[in-house]
Amino acid sequence: MTRPPFDPASEWDIATVSAQLGRPARNVIGIAARCVCGAPTVVATAPRLEDGTPFPTLYYLSHPAATAALSFLEATQVMNEYNQMLADDEDLRAHYRAAHESFLHDREMIGVVPELAGVSSGGMPVRVKCLHALAAHSLAAGPGVNPIGDLALLRAAWSPSVCECLDYAPPVAPPADA
Repeated sequence: MTRPPFDPASEWDIATVSAQLGRPARNVIGIAARCVCGAPTVVATAPRLEDGTPFPTLYYLSHPAATAALSFLEATQVMNEYNQMLADDEDLRAHYRAAHESFLHDREMIGVVPELAGVSSGGMPVRVKCLHALAAHSLAAGPGVNPIGDLALLRAAWSPSVCECLDYAPPVAPPADA
């Protein structure tokens, strides 16, 4: 079984993600999206943690500025708006269901965890529960895969094409090939 196309995590990546999160990074298996400067933005996490706990969130948003921007959207009730859009728009629901299936496929390329069968992330496929997870999926998969994640990224006061990494200090310089 092949893996989704993401970079393996280097020691610098793990140290940077730990600094971003303010805690040790757990079970990172790769970097699914990066800032334009090369710093991790989305980590790929094992579907089963080292202690055996199932972990459904394959794509985890780690970038502090992105996380803050998505938290602001959640605090301003944007999820309610997106849930209403899902209720009203059959085409959007179909694309959101396809995003759910894409997510499941990506995670199952890493490993199948029976307890997670049919469970994706962020509320997919029927509701919007976590914009962080949906935006992380959009950043990892690229535009057009997760319509709600795409909408959240368009609305967020953060852009993956503008570096805001100076707000935290990566522990060391990135490797030359990052």
